[in-house]
Amino acid sequence: MTEPENIPIKDLKIEEGSEEILKSPSMQPYMQLAMMVVKQQDPKEALEVISKLPLENRYIWRIASALKWAFCDFDDINVEADRATLEKVDLDKLMELLRLRPVQFCLFLKSLLGEQEMERVILEALSMAKQH
Repeated sequence: MTEPENIPIKDLKIEEGSEEILKSPSMQPYMQLAMMVVKQQDPKEALEVISKLPLENRYIWRIASALKWAFCDFDDINVEADRATLEKVDLDKLMELLRLRPVQFCLFLKSLLGEQEMERVILEALSMAKQH
């Protein structure tokens, strides 16, 4: 296995909108945790602050609720209509936007549920999608 490449922070590419999220008040306890971990300090204090956050102010809630709103009116007929009428350049742009989302979702589930449960949930979802 090769060693990961060290990339200077100034050279990291971030998605549009992520800076705003990182600066939001709800992310500050998580940023504090990240700083403690990077500095190899005991994260107990930051974890204590996070443990007192209501569910709706937690990092995982932001992700789960964004998915809820993203898919609340999902209709495969509309997706098929868009796919059939998109120009290739727009489809390429869309695919680039979506390229890492399946991996990110799996990593989210793995972190939340553990590897075995993530795999079970994803395999069940694949099975259901194939049957649809």
